[in-house]
Amino acid sequence: MPDIDVSIVMPCLNEFGCLAHCIANAHAALDRLAAELGLSGEIVVADNGSTDGSQALARQLGARVVDVPVRGYGAALLGGGRAARGRFVLMGDADGSYDFTEGVAMIASLQGGADLCMGSRFQGGIAPGAMPWKNRYIGNPVLTGLLNLMFRSGIGDAHCGLRAIRKDALVSLRLAGTGMEFASEMVIKAALRRLVIEERPATLSPDLRGGAPHLRPWRDGWRHLRYLFMLSPTGLFAVPALLAMASAVLILIASWLGTRGIIAPTFGTTWTVFAGALLGLGHLALVMAVATHLYGVKAGYRTPHTLMIRLRDILTLETMLITGGASILGGAFGLLLVAAGWSDAGYVALASVLPVVLAIAAVVLGAQTVFGGFLLAVIGGNEAAFLAHGGHTADVIEFQP
Repeated sequence: MPDIDVSIVMPCLNEFGCLAHCIANAHAALDRLAAELGLSGEIVVADNGSTDGSQALARQLGARVVDVPVRGYGAALLGGGRAARGRFVLMGDADGSYDFTEGVAMIASLQGGADLCMGSRFQGGIAPGAMPWKNRYIGNPVLTGLLNLMFRSGIGDAHCGLRAIRKDALVSLRLAGTGMEFASEMVIKAALRRLVIEERPATLSPDLRGGAPHLRPWRDGWRHLRYLFMLSPTGLFAVPALLAMASAVLILIASWLGTRGIIAPTFGTTWTVFAGALLGLGHLALVMAVATHLYGVKAGYRTPHTLMIRLRDILTLETMLITGGASILGGAFGLLLVAAGWSDAGYVALASVLPVVLAIAAVVLGAQTVFGGFLLAVIGGNEAAFLAHGGHTADVIEFQP
């Protein structure tokens, strides 16, 4: 096959009534790419199991059809993207809502050094009736705002269906979302990998289907939201962990000061027990934050955090086993001291539960540290050192664009 510069990829599921318009528009985009940028191209229709003859029509109109058996918007785009022969991939819906000729500026951005170029419907314009009000004023701004807050992508419209990406960058991101969450996943993982992301105006028109849209706002909105948290160990685990542990420590310190008469006894037995439980939960969440971050590094879509790189010689299985074991032994010794004191006092009720809570918390935190060490070692590739000394795992190096 001759070298191809740009592949225009459309996901398709029973789009017979729209395909002629979309493929003609894609051919116009290819003509502009050739005239303005000197680039060759192809049109790829990623068919998701159409039963209305869309495949035959696409071939008749000069497109290459790729059959994608796994259902879903993301699955279709992934299948079409993997089959694309161009070094640049321009993605857009096959319902007539986007103008592929606007993708020429996006491809120019890729030529200029960008890895991913997103379309912005809020810059380009939204035609009346093209987007429901709840999507335009609630769903999209909220989800895009959360995405920027959690991942610092700097994108004004994270869910625009018209976007361009370098083929090698597309492969390196290891995208896996099969549904509408694919739109968020691409931006999130590109931001995590610190790829160069730019944005260009894109207009949104009412689609040509005339029937019910494939997008289901509440279901797909939830899928986007849960994906944001699943790819953010900091927001999902680390921040709650630090808040929980800090609150627990403050309560326990105040409880100890109260038992010593240094301050008024504000926190009694109930709060002390609660603080012990909160300390254990916070520690568990912290281990999960490190585990999910390490998984992202190992999977190749995340670069290691600076703190993990600095602590890579300390973050080892042996260190966690020693630390966890020492905590367990310390907690067990504390329980023996409590038992001895209880015996010496004639087995009367303890004046304070604080020593027991602290000893039990030490045992629990030690056990979680030991188990967490083995979990991190498994995620890190069954190695004692969770992170390779260069700051990247072998898989990340292999899939660098």
